[in-house]
Amino acid sequence: MSTPRSARPPGRVAAPGARSRWLALAVLVLAVLLVGVDATVLGLATPFLSEELRPSSTELLWIGDVYSFVLAGLLVSMGSLGDRVGRKKLLLCGATAFGVVSALTAYAHSAEAMVLWRALLGAAGATLMPSTLALIRNIFPDPRERSLAVGVWGAMTSAGAAVGPVVGGFLLEHFWWGSVFLINLPVMAALVLVGARLVPESRNPSPGPWDVPSVLLSMLGVIGVIYAVKETAVHGPRWDALLLGGAGLLALAAFVRRQARLSSPLLDIRLFRNRGFTGAVLADLLTILGLSALIFFLSQFLQMVQGRAPFQAGVAEIPAAIGAVFAGLCAGYVARRTSVRAAVSGGLGAVGLALGTCYWLEGTTEYWLLGSVLLLLLGAGAGLAFTVTADVILSTVPKEQAGAASAVSETAYELGSALGIALLGSVVTGFYRSFTTPPGVPAEVAEGARASLGEAVETARHLPPEQGEALLGAARESFTAGLRAGAGAGSVVLLTAAVVAWRLLRGQRLGEVPEG
Repeated sequence: MSTPRSARPPGRVAAPGARSRWLALAVLVLAVLLVGVDATVLGLATPFLSEELRPSSTELLWIGDVYSFVLAGLLVSMGSLGDRVGRKKLLLCGATAFGVVSALTAYAHSAEAMVLWRALLGAAGATLMPSTLALIRNIFPDPRERSLAVGVWGAMTSAGAAVGPVVGGFLLEHFWWGSVFLINLPVMAALVLVGARLVPESRNPSPGPWDVPSVLLSMLGVIGVIYAVKETAVHGPRWDALLLGGAGLLALAAFVRRQARLSSPLLDIRLFRNRGFTGAVLADLLTILGLSALIFFLSQFLQMVQGRAPFQAGVAEIPAAIGAVFAGLCAGYVARRTSVRAAVSGGLGAVGLALGTCYWLEGTTEYWLLGSVLLLLLGAGAGLAFTVTADVILSTVPKEQAGAASAVSETAYELGSALGIALLGSVVTGFYRSFTTPPGVPAEVAEGARASLGEAVETARHLPPEQGEALLGAARESFTAGLRAGAGAGSVVLLTAAVVAWRLLRGQRLGEVPEG
């Protein structure tokens, strides 16, 4: 006999039937797929929109960074808001806003407008990822079904990141730069129309008020720290970045203290007393920290060192997505047949070994070795680790706090990405800028080429053929050496993360579902 609707606790919804659950999941992963695509297509579109909008160097940096700044700054706040007002409601509102702002972005008439629309796109995006993972926690009460659902969620995240360069490269070869944003519209329309019927609502039955000072402290803290890290990586230590970074750390400290005192906190700090939750979040942060520099610079290697077109470079990176999708779908089975810590540590160890193979990377390295060994192994290891840690995070918190907990995981991802590009990226750029000026090339010309590999390619085009080839050869060789060094440092970080996960996830099992 089913429980009468009036007798159910407020905020709790009866679990949908098996068919409805999987149809609802199909709708949710549309949002995840699109966020992954949107995070990667801008890099390809930047040269084209730069030609039309003529942004200054500062505006161009903000066009590239403001999306991730706002996204990271609002993740915890939006995850907590979904727990309070309803995760489905927040998801559908966010998806609608994402579609509308995508259209505005595609037709931006100036660099200033582009910065504004990208910021609003980040705010809309912050509603999507925590909502989807939190809804999965509530739609799939059975731990084994939930593991598979989280695996599909993780697989689509990886697929989106891999499909982005391919789709973007195709669109940019046939249409204008705004087309890479218009692809969001049909996907978001389908998500809203179908999701309104299929996705069940869920929320915290006793949420308490949404504390606005906590929202402001969280946003200032995360944006301040990430901005300082990124600016220091690009320009070195500067007083404005250090000042904002210090303000961010103070804001985060004030945020933590405030959460500990509130009866209805934005984020329950007591979640971090759970060793499994803390271990999973820390593993995510260290993993993306170790991976981000390689991800950031590999596309440049494929295009400007090995001479591939943007579309070809995107296709070349697909083995990583194949490995991640396959491993994500099998992750729950592997974690139950072995153990959670074996699955996570094994995945991280595999990524560390894959990065270690970059020691032999050369500009002339054949693709079969790059694709089948480095990218496939890297994708499989990351897919296994990320999927199991996501499952652990959902399994170790009460379902009423699923949105806030999911947002912590996403924030760790964003922070790890910023730290990785700053710390390991500085290793790559440090090696690159040290190349010796080739004979016959003016010193001031070589100095300009040291700004970036892209600048070296552009500079070489305006030199006599012999000088241009010599400069480009030296720059490519130095960039490859830097990529090897950065990947080696990333390998050490990943192997360290594997050890940390092995210790912190001891005794952790999937399917431990405290109701709080």
